[in-house]
Amino acid sequence: MKLDLNHLEALEAVVECGSFAKAAVKMNKVRSAVSYDVRSLEEQLGVSLLDRSGYRARLTNAGELVLREGRQLLLQARAIEHMAGLLHQEWEPRVKMVTEGAIPLSPVLRAIQALSQEDVPTLIELQTEILGGVFDRFERERAEFMLVKDFDAPLDEYVVDRLPDVHCVLVASMEHPLFAEERETVSTYQLQEHLELNIQSSTRGQLEMYDRRVGGSRVLNLSGFYDKKEALMLGLGFGWMPEAMVADELHAGVLRVVPFEEGSTFQFTPSLMHRRDRPLGRAGTRFRHLLLNEFKTMEADLGI
Repeated sequence: MKLDLNHLEALEAVVECGSFAKAAVKMNKVRSAVSYDVRSLEEQLGVSLLDRSGYRARLTNAGELVLREGRQLLLQARAIEHMAGLLHQEWEPRVKMVTEGAIPLSPVLRAIQALSQEDVPTLIELQTEILGGVFDRFERERAEFMLVKDFDAPLDEYVVDRLPDVHCVLVASMEHPLFAEERETVSTYQLQEHLELNIQSSTRGQLEMYDRRVGGSRVLNLSGFYDKKEALMLGLGFGWMPEAMVADELHAGVLRVVPFEEGSTFQFTPSLMHRRDRPLGRAGTRFRHLLLNEFKTMEADLGI
């Protein structure tokens, strides 16, 4: 059995308008056509959907059940029609973006939210990698964008938008032995006596990139910053973290900045990039505009 959505739409109109005549006006049909649609639906389902004995057509018990489920079908059908109409306007079905795990994600998520609120039908696929894994995945999956750190791209191949600097800090748990004695500074030698937490990419592709390290023989390699943060919280070791990712823990005193004699902070400049030989479509162009605006807003809020 194949339901005709036009028949369901006629039933909905009759109930909402209260009569076949008014439903016909709403649907821009003649009255007999609306009546035919409802009759056809009743015959197809084998049940009476409308009580026609009174002044106004009223739903039977079966009609209430059918219309309740039918409205869900109509909503879905109308959503598909709307999306198809937007796709006809040359919106891409999807846009892929690969982002470095050390770069704040909130501006990206806000840009995705803004795009969805504009009723754009394009699906944004967001994937997070670290270090050289960003470039490898960007090329392997032919993504539209990559959000990457410390990548000196040839400008004849890429469109590059420089973004606000990301600040990183050297931290450890407040309970870590490094803070057992109050020191004005901690030397490289003193740090190397303890376990250093490091991010290591599992990919071995075209672009080799490395996590910043103090250097030493005692190293625990982790796959991402959330794992690294958990290890820091457990007091397992020390390591560099994007300041935005540990701001709450630093404020609460759970983590503490290590007073490294060579400097406890550093910064890098991330970039939003796409290839010139893969021009952006309508959704990609709009998404890029929203991304840049969101990063500018973040820069202004932080006073960078």
